[in-house]
Amino acid sequence: MAQKYQYELTYVISGVVKQNQVDDIVRKVNHLIESNNGDVLEVDEWGNERLSYEINRKRSGYYVNMYFQAPGTLIERLERELKMNDDVLRYLTLRMDAKMKRHYEQRKKRRAQEAAEEAEASDDE
Repeated sequence: MAQKYQYELTYVISGVVKQNQVDDIVRKVNHLIESNNGDVLEVDEWGNERLSYEINRKRSGYYVNMYFQAPGTLIERLERELKMNDDVLRYLTLRMDAKMKRHYEQRKKRRAQEAAEEAEASDDE
């Protein structure tokens, strides 16, 4: 069994694509990872944002950031699928080093603590 590494993937989907098509692309990426012995840890959809510069005559894009664990052999296939999809404008895959993993864990703890504080505040009302 191949060793799994932790990755961060950010990709931008064309802003002119309808929401159901966006959902399909996100679902396909997740399925590709999971069907190739990977584990999706977190998917964070940032939504439609204005691009810093025009890409393929598009001024806005739907940003998706995700964290996953997978064997290194999957990355080439995943990036090929993203490159072949005309609706995906850009993507960036990073293999997480120790510093990135610490930052990710700290952020998860901070979000959990904020959620617990919000729940406690709403219970008090």
